[in-house]
Amino acid sequence: MSAGLVEGAPTGADATYLRRVIEGARRSREAGRHPFASLVVLDGEVIAESQSMKSGNTDATNHSEMRVLREASATRPPPVLARATLYASTEPCAMCAGATYWAGIGRLVFGFSEASLRALTGADPWNPTLALPCREVFARGSRHIEVIGPYLEEEAASPHQGFWGAKR
Repeated sequence: MSAGLVEGAPTGADATYLRRVIEGARRSREAGRHPFASLVVLDGEVIAESQSMKSGNTDATNHSEMRVLREASATRPPPVLARATLYASTEPCAMCAGATYWAGIGRLVFGFSEASLRALTGADPWNPTLALPCREVFARGSRHIEVIGPYLEEEAASPHQGFWGAKR
């Protein structure tokens, strides 16, 4: 294990928050957007929550994680966010993992893995995934980030089933 990564075990609250973002991913899909959602919890309080705002191939940075990290870090510095947990319905991509690191988030819990998403989407032009797990991004950092996931992966996969490759 690298200096930038700490493996952890889920807590009692993790399943509750993760199911909340999985439901958010389902609602995002129902609204015609990509099936992703995330939230940030600090000291037991949800301080930011978002679904993906991507529909089609517009604004490649409009991922749910980027949205919640911008909101959370707008008023809280990295030393405060070191106590926070980012919950993501799907493992953060390399861009979102980098933003998680720079925001100062101390813990990440995710559902559906990037590898499983890549296997499901294949070469879908609406989701050109990188084969770069968030753990590899965090392992290059100089501070620890606890990572739990994939967790509840079968549940987290459900908003993606039948979405990728379908006409949108």
